[in-house]
Amino acid sequence: MNDSVSPKTIDPHITGEIHQDHDFDISMQLELEEQEREKLWFYDIYDRLMKSIDLTLLTTIDEDEARKRVREAATELMDSESLPLSSKSRADIVIKIEDEILGLGPLEDLMKDKDIADILVNRYDSVFVEKHGKLVRSDVKFRNDAHLRNIIDRIVSNVGRRIDESSPMVDARLKDGSRVNAVIPPLAIDGPSVSIRKFAVEVLTAEKLIEYGSLTEDISRLLESVVKSGMNVIISGGTGTGKTTMLNVISGYIPHDERIVTIEDSAELQLQQEHVIRLETRPANIEGKGEISQRDLVKNSLRMRPDRIILGEVRGAEAFDMLQAMNTGHDGSLTTVHANTPRDALARIENMVTMSSANLPLKAIRTQIASAIHFVIQLERQEDGKRRLVSIQEIEGMEGDVIVMSEIFKFERRGPVS
Repeated sequence: MNDSVSPKTIDPHITGEIHQDHDFDISMQLELEEQEREKLWFYDIYDRLMKSIDLTLLTTIDEDEARKRVREAATELMDSESLPLSSKSRADIVIKIEDEILGLGPLEDLMKDKDIADILVNRYDSVFVEKHGKLVRSDVKFRNDAHLRNIIDRIVSNVGRRIDESSPMVDARLKDGSRVNAVIPPLAIDGPSVSIRKFAVEVLTAEKLIEYGSLTEDISRLLESVVKSGMNVIISGGTGTGKTTMLNVISGYIPHDERIVTIEDSAELQLQQEHVIRLETRPANIEGKGEISQRDLVKNSLRMRPDRIILGEVRGAEAFDMLQAMNTGHDGSLTTVHANTPRDALARIENMVTMSSANLPLKAIRTQIASAIHFVIQLERQEDGKRRLVSIQEIEGMEGDVIVMSEIFKFERRGPVS
């Protein structure tokens, strides 16, 4: 018995679907071939352009003019080759070459994506991004370690810093304010590594954080009262919990007629007031001299007649000088600290004060902390990727050798994480 099906018995709708799928496959194949040709020609044009263009000249002119010259040179080179590429592919190659010579190379597209908060380059062929609070692998890759190292060198040189075998770690920032940390061999075993915390273009407000579910209207009103009344506040949280964002938001409650001095390792704060003096630390030069630490800046800020001192993050001996400032008339100061609970935040500050060689007894340090700090705000990044304010605690004073705290607000989870 013949089980074969005659063409006449095939459903015409099925036939149509087969033809459509076939056309789609051909279209996809042609598109992939075009992308592969574009990639090969990009490398070829870029390598030849690097041999003919004067990079030192580009550093002496503004970026718009430099991009224009690179664009013209790349276009001229492609026209002379009569490349078998569409006009869109040619335009894409020109943009990529501009980014490669003057920008961040393959990372430029990730920097333009507003949904991405962090870019994490583990090695040249392994790039992850944080999107909507979750880490996902990106398709972006560098050509090799040398390619990645070239981008790192460009970033750090633009801010007057250096990275080499004698100083294989560096903190820097991009022109848009994004924070960069880079580590190279011999410390980075698998090759150069880069971490970029993107700078938020949109200035977040308390209303936005309420909309995102990070805090409530009642909490917002309390924070406004706390800041306006000149209370000293510590914002505590782990890495990536939104401490700097919260600091930016509550600093917006500071009256516009007050003089504010900000102190940071890498300038990230976006204060909206007019009367703001921004200070940034400076690392030691190649001879190991010229370092200006946060502690130096805190001491100097006291001579600048500040109404408020905002310390981007307290992480060392500057904690002692910060407490001294809070206890000597500089009310309304704000800072952040890495800690998992409000109690841990106070313990960390206590440890930092002991690092300052103050040689104070433990009870004296705790008395200073209890007197200087009024509120601790605790932030947390939770399993759903959202950053939330989970606790506000008021410091009431001392009982014996223990700092007494009372919790005003607490985030309580009800039900499973969606």
